[in-house]
Amino acid sequence: MSKRKGSVITNAVAVKTSRVTVVDAKDATEDKNNQGPSFKHFPKTAQPATGDIGIIESITLKNFMCHHLLGPFQFGPNVNFIVGNNGSGKSAILTALIVGLGGKATVTNRGISLKDFVKTNENAADITIKLRNRGPDAYKMDVYGNTISIEHRLSSDGSRTYKLKSKSGNLISNKKEELTTILDHFNIQLDNPVSILSQEMSKQFLHSKSDTDKYKFFMKATLLEQMKRDYIYIKHTKTVTRQQVQRHEECLKDLKQEFLQRKERYENVSSFTEMKSVLENLKKTMAWCLVREKEQLVEQLKADIEKEENHNIHQENLQLCQTKVIQMEKKLQEIKSQLDRIREEQESLTEESLKLKEQDKVTGRAHKEQEVVYFRALNKLKQSEKEQDLLQKKTTKAKASDGETEYAKRQKTLCGLREQLEELENKCTQLNDEVKNKRQAVFKGKEERDKLRLEEKNIQASYESKLKRKNQLLASRSNKLKRFGDSVPDLLDSITEAHVSGRFVKKPVGPIGSCISLKDPTLAVAVECCLRSFMKAFCCDNYKDEAVLQELMSQHYPKSNRPQIIVCPFSEKVYNLHGRKVCHPEFPSVMDVIISTSPVIMNCLIDMRGIESILIIKEKAKARRFMQRGRPPKNCREAFTVEGDQVYPNRYYTSDFSMAKYLGGDLETELSMLEPDLENLQAQLSRFQLQVASVTEDIVGMESKLNSTIMTLKKTVASVNQVKATITELETAAEDQIDDISSLEEVAQENQLKIEAEKQTVHEAQTELDKYQKMAEDIGCKYSSVRERIDQLSEEMEPLRDEQLKLETECVKHERNLKTLENKLNSHEDNVQAMKSELTQREEQLQEYVVKATKISPERLHVPGSTKSIDAEITRLKKKIKVYESSHGEQEQVVREYAEALALYREKTNQVRDLQRFIDQLDNIMSDRQNRYKILRRSLSVRCKLYFNNFLIKLNCCGSMIFDHNNETLSILVKPPGWDDDGVSDMRSLSGGERSFSTVCFMLSLWEITESPFRCLDEFDVYMDMHNRRISLDLLLELSERQHFRQFIFITPLTTSSLPKTSHIKIHQLQDPEENQSETGDENA
Repeated sequence: MSKRKGSVITNAVAVKTSRVTVVDAKDATEDKNNQGPSFKHFPKTAQPATGDIGIIESITLKNFMCHHLLGPFQFGPNVNFIVGNNGSGKSAILTALIVGLGGKATVTNRGISLKDFVKTNENAADITIKLRNRGPDAYKMDVYGNTISIEHRLSSDGSRTYKLKSKSGNLISNKKEELTTILDHFNIQLDNPVSILSQEMSKQFLHSKSDTDKYKFFMKATLLEQMKRDYIYIKHTKTVTRQQVQRHEECLKDLKQEFLQRKERYENVSSFTEMKSVLENLKKTMAWCLVREKEQLVEQLKADIEKEENHNIHQENLQLCQTKVIQMEKKLQEIKSQLDRIREEQESLTEESLKLKEQDKVTGRAHKEQEVVYFRALNKLKQSEKEQDLLQKKTTKAKASDGETEYAKRQKTLCGLREQLEELENKCTQLNDEVKNKRQAVFKGKEERDKLRLEEKNIQASYESKLKRKNQLLASRSNKLKRFGDSVPDLLDSITEAHVSGRFVKKPVGPIGSCISLKDPTLAVAVECCLRSFMKAFCCDNYKDEAVLQELMSQHYPKSNRPQIIVCPFSEKVYNLHGRKVCHPEFPSVMDVIISTSPVIMNCLIDMRGIESILIIKEKAKARRFMQRGRPPKNCREAFTVEGDQVYPNRYYTSDFSMAKYLGGDLETELSMLEPDLENLQAQLSRFQLQVASVTEDIVGMESKLNSTIMTLKKTVASVNQVKATITELETAAEDQIDDISSLEEVAQENQLKIEAEKQTVHEAQTELDKYQKMAEDIGCKYSSVRERIDQLSEEMEPLRDEQLKLETECVKHERNLKTLENKLNSHEDNVQAMKSELTQREEQLQEYVVKATKISPERLHVPGSTKSIDAEITRLKKKIKVYESSHGEQEQVVREYAEALALYREKTNQVRDLQRFIDQLDNIMSDRQNRYKILRRSLSVRCKLYFNNFLIKLNCCGSMIFDHNNETLSILVKPPGWDDDGVSDMRSLSGGERSFSTVCFMLSLWEITESPFRCLDEFDVYMDMHNRRISLDLLLELSERQHFRQFIFITPLTTSSLPKTSHIKIHQLQDPEENQSETGDENA
């Protein structure tokens, strides 16, 4: 229906409106009675008027669907019944009617393509339909005549052709557009179920449980849906038109600008000479304006020079600063003199204090020594006096006893014991020396044994390391990953299983050494020394994956010996190192040497080791010379030699690597080199073990001898103690019994003389001690006074030093200011000199400008504006003159272009104004149409309700139709006879016959409020009982009597024997499909 938007639609609507008026008037009269005619009251002799246009006069089918030939069927102008059993061709006639009038295959619900309607084993199917074309509303009466014949051929390939013929059989057109125009003129709507309700559409409607579907059916039947689509289309068109108007308005601005430009050209054609005159005057004015500006610049420059010459602030500031500097230097010199004098005095006092301190030390030492001598002599004196008192007591006691013989024996025994004691003490001394020497020998032996054991341990570790390396190499013959550890293959298997099970976000990569190779295998040692522990490291994308990998490593490694895990986000590309990578024509970087297909490995080594900034220089001497004596290239941090030595600009580290462990390619060579090393280490280990055993045996022997000597020493010490005890006991006993009185007296006299001598010694020592005491006191007093003076001088120096520091700071500050002021003064003088030079040049330029201006205009002109404004005006006039000079001699063209631009501008302005007015009017019209649309929709829905209730009364039923236009739903409620008042329910609760009757009532209601030249109803009574069918037929015939100008075609498989006998009812009885006859004939009733 979207194709039908021409003027024909307007005419059809006009016809339709007039007919609706007639029908409504007649309906109003009939509705008053609320009773329809029954079969027995149906008029038998009445001959009502029939329709003039759009009525189907006949239809003929050939090779259509499963029928070889059907028809021709001559339809009556009012009521037609097509009766036959299933398969006889009833629905084929209705399908052919839709397809023959140009309908799509999908509309029929009997096929998806036109070729499905061609009989099997046939090339084409033909449909011939004749439509009535009479009366004042006939379509091209002079061309087609009273009948329009439509011949439609369907090919087996799915194509279709049309032939529109007149009543006389002349071919008028074969275009689909002509057929569409005819259908629009006759108001034939093929897709409207009210006009043609097929069997499938009827079933869908009967079984539909959705109120929305019923509402859509109502909208489609009353053409309200088409109106709604048309309004939506109009709104869309209005929006597009408004956008076009906006674009036209933008274009109109450009047209206006072009029009104004052409208008300006047109208006200024006559002022061409005037513009030249103005330009000449402006040039003269410009010349004297330049002179004026130059004069102003010269005057300004003279004023600036005079101002600068009179500006002596720099000279005054310089003199003031110089005065301050001289004063500061004078004060600073005075403070320095005072400090020098105090420093000299302090130095002399310091030397004197050092001498006094030394004298005090010497005197104190002598005093202490003399004090020792004094106290020793005093102690001897006291001991001698005690012995003298003891001798006197013994002498007194001995006079009373006689024990001379026993005393002599004891003295002899004491002498013997003293000699024995001296021998034993000498022996103890010898034994102590011997123990000391043997302990020292044992200590040295243990030190030697510890050294040998350390060497043995180192050799053992080296032997185990090389043996482990040998086992790894032997294992790597079958699996190269075992070079990185025996547990690496199992760990990688665990990582793969965890990744498959989804524990990793991204699968970890490693070991790094297994993912790289070298362009030059001879550099393997250097690369391994550079990467070191990173060779066995793994890379993870995130910390969650790191935790999972740590858990897997704990299953294969002890906690202290796990490979390193590096967390860095995985990337698909290697970093862009432009400006960061070291580049050298002779020496490659570590990054240049390494080959890796994984950008993750390269990015990780760049982040963690900086391989882009490390060079590999094979020779040691060249590496030292290049890195330490010369200047390393840009971005170079360090370098490695081929032996693995690490070279920095300021230091050098020797490598302990002798062979590559991970990147070496020849396993057999490395194994052959490991064998001699292992044998050598085994021999060294055996030798050291023998030496350790020998030294240990010597230590055990020395410790045994040491213990024996210690035991001997202990016994000797015990003997010494025993002899001493015996001597002490004998001396105590001898003191009690001294029988030799004469000996005692002699000893007493000798002791007395000894006491006198010792007293003299004590006196002399006392005198000497007092002398040293006085000397020490004198020196201490002098030292204290000197130290006090030194401290006093130090205190005096502190403020002077602070003052000196302050003055020096001030002096430096003033000297800096002085230098700055000198620079300013010099700059000021240079500036004045430069200004004078510039003044001379400006005066010369002024004279040149005056000469030029005089040549251009001898009389000096008064200039009100600036050179910038005059220059802009000159430039503008030159452009205008250039434009007009280019069009000089073509004034007619300028006038013509102006007229064309004016006409085009006015035309576009009127178009935009008219379009805007049209849009505004369209807004008002659409608003009115929307209101009218709602009124029409409400009116149709009310009429449909009234007709539906009237038709239900025929079945002694009652019900209602509820329209919800907002939610687009239609609810049909029906109460069959015998139900309670509150038993009204929707159609889903009715029986099949009651539902079919309700559907017929709904269709009749729609027929009452819609327009169409013919109505087709397929198998409407198939689900009805005879009672409902009789009432439905009664309603249909009653409606057909009222609408005698319309044609009705009813298709039913049931008998029509109960129909009344009347001239406007025509029955077409079809034969059963097994009887190959087209039709028995027409039966009139």
